[in-house]
Amino acid sequence: MAKTPEVLRIELMFNGLARTGRVHNWPPINTLSNSLNDLVGSIENGYKHVDNKIIGYFATASVEMWHRALHSFLISASLTTASPLWASVAGYYSSHYTMRAIAHLLGYYQLFTKKRIVQLDLRGQTYVCIISKKDGNEREHRVYWKIVKQNGYFANDPFFYHNIDVPPAKFGSEFKSDGGHRNRANYADHVGSFAIFNPLSEETLKKRIQKLSGIEINDVAMPDVNLYPDLDNVQLLAYHRILKYRAFLDDIFPERNRFWTIHRNPSWCPEYFDFQAVKADYSGMLNILNAG
Repeated sequence: MAKTPEVLRIELMFNGLARTGRVHNWPPINTLSNSLNDLVGSIENGYKHVDNKIIGYFATASVEMWHRALHSFLISASLTTASPLWASVAGYYSSHYTMRAIAHLLGYYQLFTKKRIVQLDLRGQTYVCIISKKDGNEREHRVYWKIVKQNGYFANDPFFYHNIDVPPAKFGSEFKSDGGHRNRANYADHVGSFAIFNPLSEETLKKRIQKLSGIEINDVAMPDVNLYPDLDNVQLLAYHRILKYRAFLDDIFPERNRFWTIHRNPSWCPEYFDFQAVKADYSGMLNILNAG
């Protein structure tokens, strides 16, 4: 695999974790955001050199966010029948957490209170954080999805697209979007359709995951607001995005990285979640690197 600047940056982010003994333990809550807030406090725009700890925090934040995506997917799948409303919301957030995980992996972090976007950049063997003002009209969910979509590795992948979360009425009856689907579940009145609530069943969850992993996808379908809760599409997108993040790092670390080896199979994840899918061969995902 060609060592492009982006791949080299990701390798250095993770290799530093293994060298500093941070393989098993997560940093305290808000470690990355607090570190970046302090950085922005000293320079609002421009760039500043950063130390290895902050670089590693981008990697740990990314993997932890991917774990959040996986956990949310399990919640969504578990609630498919018991609560279509929360299955829809959790399914959307599973996708969003994967998008945010990829964005952190690519070296991006949005500071909400500072209204700044911080971007890691590798210059020679030195890391700098580029600090820029965020467009006031771009909310977190748009920003992270946009970052992923604009990246060369994901730009032509149909599972990744811009998050359009404006009211569906502006697009008519054909409006389809993850964001629009989330808004329908969260903000529309008279959603209704509450099922009799039954306790979660491990066997039901297992069957749901098996069903989703066995669905053959020829064309990626965005959730349709008019078909709410459209859980098959919501959960299929979330599931495959989770797999793609995992495959992305597996391609970068074919011989395994200590930190990634430990966290790519979370201990709290049920054994029957085996990260498999019909026709889910993502091994060529980084072919663009070889062309470089």
